[in-house]
Amino acid sequence: MKEIIRKSLLYKTGVEYGDYTINHAFGCSHGCKYPCYAFLMAKRFGKAKTYEQWCEPSLVSNAVELLKKEIPAKRSKIDSVHLCFSTDPFMFRYPEICDMSIKLIRILNESDISCTALTKGVFPAELLDTDRAMNRYGITLISLNEDFRIEYEPGSAPYEMRLASLRQLHDAGFKTWVSIEPYPTPNILEQDFDEILNAISFVDRIIFGKLNYNPLVTKFPDRKNFFTTLAYRVIEFCEHNRKEYHIKDGTLVENNINPF
Repeated sequence: MKEIIRKSLLYKTGVEYGDYTINHAFGCSHGCKYPCYAFLMAKRFGKAKTYEQWCEPSLVSNAVELLKKEIPAKRSKIDSVHLCFSTDPFMFRYPEICDMSIKLIRILNESDISCTALTKGVFPAELLDTDRAMNRYGITLISLNEDFRIEYEPGSAPYEMRLASLRQLHDAGFKTWVSIEPYPTPNILEQDFDEILNAISFVDRIIFGKLNYNPLVTKFPDRKNFFTTLAYRVIEFCEHNRKEYHIKDGTLVENNINPF
């Protein structure tokens, strides 16, 4: 695959539930059409001219050297490192990116730094040899409908494969989580939200967030109540089952009536 060189790797993120992050690839073959915020930003600032270019990822070939160099200077400021916010660390059918992700996780753990990782790909079995106490692994899952996945996440792993790889890590003693974001409104996809919650009932944490930047969402007249109702459903589900949760900013409208 294509490779690029970068001058820095480890940086403080502005994402609400993040601390530090690394993005050791540019672009993403999953080609999400929600649309993808990372692609929109890359296109806005001239880093990716077309969707097709974005879908041909490049690996940061000097990521290991950069990380080893940057950890000593930033170690005292870091609580955890997330892989990744603008690409996917376990990109489906890209073993080079997966291998690099495992190397970086191990380097961080050796410096007593915990990691979180989120993917629309499949977690490789090699992760079973990483630190169970320091690392949390999660998948994005906004549906169980494969036709929807093929249309909106065309290059990503099938939902059943994602769930199976996450379940393997959970059963091996790792903390696991699911990001139900960006969740579509019913005019995009009509689906049973409880079915999704039941499918991920084994995980330790759930993040829920609404779909943005899509004109069909703004056309859905009751979108605020819709997302608020589902946010309360996540809260109820997690509190009942003693799970952690995070509702993304702007998803729950506080002055709406709590349906539960």
